[in-house]
Amino acid sequence: MATTAPKPINWIVVVPDKTGTQEKRLEIRAQHLEGVKKHEASGLVKMGGAVLNDVPEGADPSKWSFYGSTLNVVAATKDEVLELLRNDIYTTSGVWDVENAQIWPAILAFRHP
Repeated sequence: MATTAPKPINWIVVVPDKTGTQEKRLEIRAQHLEGVKKHEASGLVKMGGAVLNDVPEGADPSKWSFYGSTLNVVAATKDEVLELLRNDIYTTSGVWDVENAQIWPAILAFRHP
């Protein structure tokens, strides 16, 4: 009897930044965003962005108070989501605290393209 691969589902991810890493986050932000493009194009990452501690004032990210990041990932397993996070430059550069990431499987009622 052949086994079938698990069907991809939506995962809601919130990954906090490690304390004291805002300067590093801003330094490598462009590299992070460039790296995410391939995941967006493949459909692996449907949504992503920063989570802030407070409502931002102005458009200068150096003035914002970052908590971390949030993503909507379409993958078959939580391990696939963790692999994505662990290979991101925010993790390899010490910004993301993947050990404390919150990762939930989700059934979305809707998602706009």
